[in-house]
Amino acid sequence: MKATEAKLLDFIRKSPQFLIPIYQRTYSWTEKECKQLWNDIVRAGSNDSITAHFIGSIVYIEKGLYQVSNQSSLLVIDGQQRLTTITLLLLALTQYMEKLPEDEQEIYDGFSPIKIKDYYLQNHLEKGERHYKLILSQTDKETLIAAVSGKSYSGEISLAISENLNKFTEWVFLAKEQIENICKGITKLMVVDISLNRDQDNPQLIFESMNSTGRELTQADLIRNYILMGLDEDMQSRLYNEYWRPMEQEFGQQAYGTQFDSFMRHYLTVKTGDIPRIKEVYESFKKYSNQPVNTDKGVEEIVVDIQKFASYFCSIALGDEVDKEMNKAFHDLRELRVDVVYPLLLEMYKDYKEEIINKECFLKIIRLIESYVFRRAVCAIPTNSLNKTFANFTKSINKENYFESFQAHLLLLPSYRRFPRDEEFIRELMHRDLYNFPRRSYWLRRLENYNRKELVHIDEYTIEHILPQNETLSKEWKEALGPDWERIRETYLHTVGNLTLTRYNSEYSDKPYPLKRDMEGGFRVSPLHLNQGLGQLENWNKNTIVNRAKRLSSLAVIVWSIPILSSGVIELYRPQNGKKVCYTLNDHPFLDRESSSFKNAIYDLFIIFREKVLEIDPVINEEILKLYIAYKAETNFVDVVPQASVLRLSINIPFQDITDVKGICKDVSKLGRWGNGDVEVRLKHEDEIPYVITLVRQAFEWQMGTIED
Repeated sequence: MKATEAKLLDFIRKSPQFLIPIYQRTYSWTEKECKQLWNDIVRAGSNDSITAHFIGSIVYIEKGLYQVSNQSSLLVIDGQQRLTTITLLLLALTQYMEKLPEDEQEIYDGFSPIKIKDYYLQNHLEKGERHYKLILSQTDKETLIAAVSGKSYSGEISLAISENLNKFTEWVFLAKEQIENICKGITKLMVVDISLNRDQDNPQLIFESMNSTGRELTQADLIRNYILMGLDEDMQSRLYNEYWRPMEQEFGQQAYGTQFDSFMRHYLTVKTGDIPRIKEVYESFKKYSNQPVNTDKGVEEIVVDIQKFASYFCSIALGDEVDKEMNKAFHDLRELRVDVVYPLLLEMYKDYKEEIINKECFLKIIRLIESYVFRRAVCAIPTNSLNKTFANFTKSINKENYFESFQAHLLLLPSYRRFPRDEEFIRELMHRDLYNFPRRSYWLRRLENYNRKELVHIDEYTIEHILPQNETLSKEWKEALGPDWERIRETYLHTVGNLTLTRYNSEYSDKPYPLKRDMEGGFRVSPLHLNQGLGQLENWNKNTIVNRAKRLSSLAVIVWSIPILSSGVIELYRPQNGKKVCYTLNDHPFLDRESSSFKNAIYDLFIIFREKVLEIDPVINEEILKLYIAYKAETNFVDVVPQASVLRLSINIPFQDITDVKGICKDVSKLGRWGNGDVEVRLKHEDEIPYVITLVRQAFEWQMGTIED
């Protein structure tokens, strides 16, 4: 490696061509990064005391395996974003100068349209792609070449290239009085010129360690580079063009930048059963790809598999499904914004494609997942642990009896992961504030369009409170509601019984109910299913709100249905754990008041600690075992072993993941201990409990999946 400080313009001018390898990410700077660079240039150019402004490094390979032609092109490993952005700014300056009279076109030394093009944008004696100083990859390449050559381009346009060039052009034309300062500022830009030698340097390790200015590399960028960078040129090109490039195109420019990291996370969850943190997806992929079973397959088989699952993901999450019924089902599920379900759906979509399940079965499963998620949201059941529920769901499915086993597993989920039954769902639906519900348009649309062939597009409607929101109700409304009108309004205003859809919201305003019913466009003539029956009511009060809520709730249990299996069938799928021995606190000598070993201080300490643990979350259960007392949600998160003068706690969280500012935790991952967990804490005094509970809470949240990245 050779590193030297250089002026950016001198560096560009002396280099015949910069080539962006196919494995590099596309140009991704946004207006935010461009504006920051623009401001830095204006500031440097306007202040003579600033002699230089450092913008990062340019890392490239100039010889060895990565020498791609007999022309000494520089293969850029890091710095593409800055090189491309400066190229766009120089191009915008050129376009501005070309509109000036010919004798005024040289704004500053070296800054004229001809000089900018010949020094920094083109190799004027070369032809073909060698004519251009900067060759990007794929869509970026064609868009930039068209811009530099001044030609129109009819193919797929790079949004980032086009939008940033337009933005720089706008800024340049608005900054007429500062153009000379902008040129001065550009001359002050400095980089570190880093050249690599393939024989001595590892480009991938250097690439991973770079921390340049600009947009952070995505996990997908790192994975793509990891897969392709070490291959020979022919293999690189073939894998990229046959598999990776089609993935990028299927996602689209915007979705690839925003969704591909998430897809890779879901893909790895499917493959490993573990959910990587979003910022650790790349490291998880390296571990996965380096497993013997995958190294034996070879890199191409992995890339083929990624592309296959990427296509599934685009159908599920991006609306690319060609089957209309399935696309509609996926759309409804997407509206609930439960990305944690994607690992399960990816596995099931694979089974669907491989004809292990048919379309009818898959559609029913998608709708049941939707029902499960929506019912839980209405019943305000905590969503933590859903990621782990769905990540390992298919392990409980008998693929010989796919749909039945799927339904049974849903119905057998424990209390905090339960599928709310009809009684609970109806009760909560009738009384819940659904106006301030996060996805209120979703549930209104689903109710309105159930069993309709001519669908209602509710984005053309507004939500109407039949009983108005206005706190100052009219005399007519108070009389209709009765003497208890304030409590009725407070209780039922935002509930399902009082909410509907209309295009006459402003006309309805706060009018009394009979006027809303009988006016032009009123409830009496409304074509909406949600408004059926409203035209026949004489008035609107507590009873009519409740009756309408009951009617809509009866429809809701059909729209968001629950699996129907006999108890006998369900029992066939219930895990058989054998006969269970029941223990009590008396089986622990130091907690047994009748035992000679009983210690009152330890008993009291245990009781206080136990209360604090159970207060963490209602889903926590206590299980008294022979050797310890366990507290569990998904599984044990803390176990208590009562001893003579101390409670020895086994906290079930990886030692490296616990935050222990007092340093009282001990790593027992390689020691034999009763209880579950890598972390041991010894609790002796009551005043230690508040801090210890913070450690226990971390294990609970880690297990339930609420500790995100």
